[in-house]
Amino acid sequence: MEPSIFLARPDPVPAGRALAVKDLLDTAGLVTTYGSRAFRDHVPERSAASVVRLEQAGWVNVGKTNLHEFAYGVTSQNPHFGTVPNPAAPGRVAGGSSGGSAAAVAAGAAEGALGTDSGGSIRIPAACCSVVGFKPTHGLVDAAGCFPLAPSFDHVGPIARTVATCEEMLAALVDGYEPAHVGSLEDLEIGVLWLADAEPGVRADVERAVAAFPRRVTVELGGARAVYAIFMREVADVHRERFTADPGVYGDNVRAKIARCLEVTDDAVADAEERRTELRARLAALFDHVDLLVSPTLPILPPPADVDELTVREDLIRFTFPFNATGAPALALPTAPGALTSVQLVGPPGADALVLAAGRLLEERLSSR
Repeated sequence: MEPSIFLARPDPVPAGRALAVKDLLDTAGLVTTYGSRAFRDHVPERSAASVVRLEQAGWVNVGKTNLHEFAYGVTSQNPHFGTVPNPAAPGRVAGGSSGGSAAAVAAGAAEGALGTDSGGSIRIPAACCSVVGFKPTHGLVDAAGCFPLAPSFDHVGPIARTVATCEEMLAALVDGYEPAHVGSLEDLEIGVLWLADAEPGVRADVERAVAAFPRRVTVELGGARAVYAIFMREVADVHRERFTADPGVYGDNVRAKIARCLEVTDDAVADAEERRTELRARLAALFDHVDLLVSPTLPILPPPADVDELTVREDLIRFTFPFNATGAPALALPTAPGALTSVQLVGPPGADALVLAAGRLLEERLSSR
C-alpha cells in the first residue's frame, strides 16, 4: 500500500481551498494515527490549533497525509501504512517526515498542506518533491494538538507550490502577521553557506540561484551536530513510558532510534545545552553582517525509494537541522520549476516575513530562467 493521502472517511468535501493535513496533527472526528499502529483507531475530539485556524480562513481538509512513524525519520517509509510515493520523481523517496503533505501538493491533490519540522521535516520533503516548504520561527505557529517529537525543535508550518501560498497560510496561522516588502534581491546582503559540501550537481544548481543575489559573502556555521543529544533526550522523554511498556509496537527503524535516545546521558545533554547556546550566538553574529543566509536545502538528490533511511539520515538533515536547533525561520524552494534541487533561505528568529518576501522574489527570478 503506497498512498500519499489517507481520506479518513468518504464524506463529500465542502467548498474551499484544498488543504492536506499531516497525520501528526489532530483532526476532530477523523482518525489521527501519528504514523503509528498504536494509534490506528485514535479519533481526537478536537482539531489541532493550526488546523482550526486554516479552516476558519476558508481552507478545507481534504485528507490526512502519511508520514514517517511518529515523525522520526526523513524518508516517509512507514512499515504500518506504506511508503509515500514521490509524484515529482517516481522511484525516489518523497522525503520526511512530512512526505505525504509534500506529495499531496506535488500531485495536485491539495493547494496547500500542513507539515511539521523537527530536523528538516518540512524542508526535506519539499526539496524531494519539488515544492515549497516553510519552517517558521520556533513557537510562532501554535503547536497545540500536534504529537511531539522533540518539543524545543518542533515547528508547524506550510507546504505549497508557491511561496505566496505559504505566506497566505502563515497569515492565517499567526495573528498579526504582516508581509514584508523587499524592493529587489539587490537590496539584500546574503551569507552563503555550505556550497562546497554539496554534491556537484546540487552545488551547480544552487550556485545559479545564489547568483541572483549580487551582494553576497561566503560564511561558515558549524557545530549543530553537537546539539543532537538534546533532541535525543526530548525524543526519549516523549516515548519512554510507551516504549518501555511495548517496544514491539514500533517499526524497526524508529525502534532502533528511540532505543539509542534512551541511552543519552545527563552529561551529554548538559554539554549539548552549552553547545546550543554557542550555536545560537554564532548565528546571531552572522546576522549582524548579513540579512539572510542561503544554502542548499539538501546536499544530495532525493535517494532511491528503497534506501535504508539510517544510511541517508545524516546527509538529509545536514543543512536543515541547524535551524531547528536555533529556531530560525527557513524556506526551501526549487532551484527551477520541477527541479529536484532546492535552495534554502534563512533569517534570524522573528524575521519570517523577510524570509518569505525574499523567497517570493527569488522564486520569480528562478521561474523566469
